[in-house]
Amino acid sequence: MKIENKHLRYLWTALAVLVAAVALLVFWRHYMVAPWTRDGRVRANVVKIAPEVSGTVAEVRVSDNQFVRKGDVLFVLDEARFQLALQEAGALVKLRKEDLEVKNEHASRRASLSDQAVAPDEKRTYSAEALMAQSAYDQAVAQYGTAELNKDRSVVRSPVNGYITNLNLRAGDYVNAGVNRLSIIDSDSFYILGYFEETKMSRIHEDNLARVDLMGFSNPLLGHVESISRGITDQNDRADEKGLATVDPVFTWVRLAQRIPVRIHIDQIPKDVRISAGMTCTIHIDEDSHFTAGNVTQ
Repeated sequence: MKIENKHLRYLWTALAVLVAAVALLVFWRHYMVAPWTRDGRVRANVVKIAPEVSGTVAEVRVSDNQFVRKGDVLFVLDEARFQLALQEAGALVKLRKEDLEVKNEHASRRASLSDQAVAPDEKRTYSAEALMAQSAYDQAVAQYGTAELNKDRSVVRSPVNGYITNLNLRAGDYVNAGVNRLSIIDSDSFYILGYFEETKMSRIHEDNLARVDLMGFSNPLLGHVESISRGITDQNDRADEKGLATVDPVFTWVRLAQRIPVRIHIDQIPKDVRISAGMTCTIHIDEDSHFTAGNVTQ
């Protein structure tokens, strides 16, 4: 009986060791080999909105975090000065047109006369004056077009579908051309950027399916690997003031795996999930799968 109990204890001990070894192998594979990372971020393209002309803001038609569609009016500049500039350019066009008609008439009349009635040099002079009048008229037309364009650009519209962010604009503010006063997060450009250890890169390929777990939501996003970065910054790739290579000292017995950016295309977002650029997430790559149009329900 004692021998049987002793064998039974050996059997249970061996079984426990086997289970521990299997568990250790599973955990080692999961943490060290499987293609996953906690270092993921939600990204999106941010469009900086700046007026193409300077002026005083007459009206702001959006609010912070509002969704806008491409072509929606964001804000309007006071158009009084643009209207005056357009009227001035229009008056100049009329003046140049009258002058051109007179110069063309003079040049045409003299060109029709014989060399005995009008000297050739005089014909060339009037012809040259007609050409200069044509150039002046063309310039005036271009100035009118610029004034018209400036008036149109006094109404600033959204170039993309997206969400207003960092709105720091009020009616009465003076804005300068080219100076950013608000931004739009392009709603059609959201993607996931995951930073995977280089030891796991051999298991990640384009079109592998991916599951993205956001910290604040229980339902995951579904996507696939869109592309893999081909370069990261090398801290040793710089020279000092003498042109010599700068090499940081490292511990030869410790090698930290570099992190390689992997871009994940988002294929499906659950209805109860609202993503924002900058969110952190965990990414799991299914190394045995490949994305096709039928893999994910849009």
